[in-house]
Amino acid sequence: MAKKKYHFNPETLQMEPVTHTPMDWLKRSGWHLLSGMLIGVLFFFLFFSFFPSPREKQIRKQKEALETQYDLLSKQVDQMQLVMYDLQQRDDNLYRSLFQAEPIPLSSRLNASTNVQYYDSIAKMTNSQLALDLTRKVDMLEREMYVQAKSYDEILSLAKDQEVKMENLPAIQPVLNKDLTRVASGYGWRNDPIYHTRRFHAGMDFTAPIGTDVYATGNGSVSFTGWKQGYGNCVIIDHGFNYETLYAHLSKSLVKKGQKVTRGDVIARVGNTGKSTGPHLHYEVHYKDKALDPRNFYFQDLSPEEYDRMVQLSNNFGNLLD
Repeated sequence: MAKKKYHFNPETLQMEPVTHTPMDWLKRSGWHLLSGMLIGVLFFFLFFSFFPSPREKQIRKQKEALETQYDLLSKQVDQMQLVMYDLQQRDDNLYRSLFQAEPIPLSSRLNASTNVQYYDSIAKMTNSQLALDLTRKVDMLEREMYVQAKSYDEILSLAKDQEVKMENLPAIQPVLNKDLTRVASGYGWRNDPIYHTRRFHAGMDFTAPIGTDVYATGNGSVSFTGWKQGYGNCVIIDHGFNYETLYAHLSKSLVKKGQKVTRGDVIARVGNTGKSTGPHLHYEVHYKDKALDPRNFYFQDLSPEEYDRMVQLSNNFGNLLD
């Protein structure tokens, strides 16, 4: 039998039995039910926060493995970008400058193709930021590698042209002159030996007996043989790449127009024809129809010391022979 409960009534100053109405029982039952539900929910969240389910554990492991793989790929791409940057620097500052080619604009290197819709679709995926970052890096690297490959193709073509150019470029003296005793006058303003006025001498004079061999100074094709006013008998060789050489005052030409010649071939004999005061060879080098100083084109003939001496001799103002 349940014990009765009493409470003190301050109005009557007596202990009276506690009575419970159906509403009191309903309130008490509701309170206990609500408390139990709150405790259950709290326990549920605490339990699953600290003690994940097997499925969650598997998903977390997969996520960690995926993040690790992305991190590894990202670092590899970063290393590849460093290598690519080094190749780009060599390309612009060494290889292309060696062949006098313009550097590739930075905008062309970095203008990776961007498919915005494709990136947006990636951004909606799980781990979207990781996938997006890596995809952008790969796209950028792919573009840079493509540009670099095209650059090296161009450099290879330039190298092949340069090899031919170096064979064709005038690079030796047109007469045997190892001791440099045959240098009479060089390129620049000189006193005309006939008119005794100042005029520009567009070539270099080499004294030599009539009949001395004259050599082609580079590979090329004979573009002219015959008489030219002031030059007498002369030969002109087209070396390609906008270079030509002229050999004047000849006693005899040994080549014909259109004939292919190789550096060192004997093409003529020294003479005294045309406007000349004595047997000698007048030699000119032209680039894009403009006369250049021939002494800059003896790099296969002269050492640095010999070149310095050539400069001193060619600066002679008194021995102009034509």
